[in-house]
Formats: sequence, structure tokens, C-alpha cells
Amino acid sequence: MPCAIRRQRRYLTGLCAVVCTTSAWGADLGSGPPPARSAGPPAPRWTLSFTPYGWLSGLDGDTTLKGRTIDVDVGPFTVLEHLDGVPLMGYAEARNGPLSLYSDIVYAPLAVDASGVRTRGPISLEAALGVDVDETIVEAGATYEVGRWNAFGGSTAIDVVAGARYWRLDVEINLSLAATLDITGLTLSGDRALARAGAVEWVDPLAGLRLRHQLAPGHELILRGDVGGFEAGSTFSWNVVAAYSFQFAADHGITYSGVLGYRALSVDFEKGSDSSRFEYDMIQHGPVLGLMLRF
Repeated sequence: MPCAIRRQRRYLTGLCAVVCTTSAWGADLGSGPPPARSAGPPAPRWTLSFTPYGWLSGLDGDTTLKGRTIDVDVGPFTVLEHLDGVPLMGYAEARNGPLSLYSDIVYAPLAVDASGVRTRGPISLEAALGVDVDETIVEAGATYEVGRWNAFGGSTAIDVVAGARYWRLDVEINLSLAATLDITGLTLSGDRALARAGAVEWVDPLAGLRLRHQLAPGHELILRGDVGGFEAGSTFSWNVVAAYSFQFAADHGITYSGVLGYRALSVDFEKGSDSSRFEYDMIQHGPVLGLMLRF
């Protein structure tokens, strides 16, 4: 009987050892799933939008070349009829959270005939044939969101804007030699006299604000205003844009939105004196039509 008891004890002891060893192996092999980790907020990522657009701008102001001043006052469609080349315009913006980097390029070969100009100074009214403006404007800068709230049934955000605007102008006044005309400093070409400034370039610092209001998913209203120049480049400049974008398609991770708006851009630049004086004091304003692609 004692022998039987001892055999049972040895059997139970061995069985317990096997069970404990098996349990230990199971723990080493990950026999149970690890505790679930709480999902954190997604990491910020860059989004890119590109908007080719057309700006149908009229001109309102005056320009002075070689001591001769011409006042300009023409609407957008009149300028469109007298384009002297193919305009190119595009806006790009990369955004990551509250920060965005942007660039805007405008190339516009504009022309105005005599019906849209009047003269001041040593030019008879009959002498003026028109003015040609070959214009390149390149803007680059950054925006930063400083506030966001819900209003008017949607989300509203406000950004501060800082950057620089590069200007390159090549302005030419066309005058008729058939009229009484002082040709001092002018270039003669056939039956015309040309007052040319040559290429004039400068850079304006700028600062402003931008308001973005989401009316509904895919529908956004944008209002932007900035001022610049401060006599670092031009004497003073200002820019105002109001635009509405509406998404109408999405495909392969790209959304497509139409853009409708209005833009007014003013600059007052001057250099030189007397017969070498150049001045460009002009407001460009008109509707904007574009197509936004967002990646």
C-alpha cells in the first residue's frame, strides 16, 4: 500500500510539471493577443492644390515714360480684345496643418488702343495711339492659421499672410508722327514714335489676412487682402481677392473644383526724373475663372 501511494504521488508530481511547463511555453509564444493600443490622431501630412486660372483684368490709372503721361481707363473685355500674346496664370499652395506655402504667377501681354487713353503733358490728344504693357508678376509667401470657429452653418478660419511680390514691366507708348509732337527721347519707327521704358523690375514685401469659410463640404468662400511696397520697391501697393470654389468631381485621389472670383491689384511705382522719369500708377481689376486640382 505505501508503494502504491508513492507511485500516485510521483505521477501527480510529473503531471503538474508537464502542465506548468506547457503553460510557460504558451506564454513565450504569445498565446494571447497583446492589449489593444489606443489609436492616436493621424500624423499631419502635406496636401497640394494647383489652380490654373484666367484673370480678365481692366486697367485704370496712368503711366509716364520719357516725360510723357498717358491716362488709361479700359474694361476687362476691351483689354481681352487687344491681347498681344498668350497670358499664363497659375496659383499653387501646399498645406500642412495650420501652415501653408504658396506661389502665384501672372504673365499678361496687355494692349490698349487710343480709345482707352488720354494724354497729359507735351502730347497732343491726336498723337496718342495706345499703350502696350508686357507684365510679369510672381508672388511667393506663407500663411498661418491663427483662428478657427463655427459660424453661419459652417467652419471659418483666418490666416495671416506674409510674402513678396516680384514685378517686371515693359511699357511702351505709341504716338503718331502725323501730329505735332516733340520727339526728344523717342524712338522713331515708320510713321510712329515710341516711348519705351525698357524692362523695369522691383520686389515688394507684403503682409495681409485671409478668411476661409466652408459653406458646405466641397464649397468654400475665400476673402483675402494685403498691402505692400512701403517704398522698399514700389511706393505702395494693395491687393484684394474674393473667390468661391465648388468641388464637382473626384478621381484617383484628386478632387476637381471650379473657382469664380474677382481680383483688384494696385501698384504705384516710380523712378528717375524729368525725361528719364518712369511712373506706373495703375489698378488692375476684373473677374477670375479657374480650375483647382487638389492632391
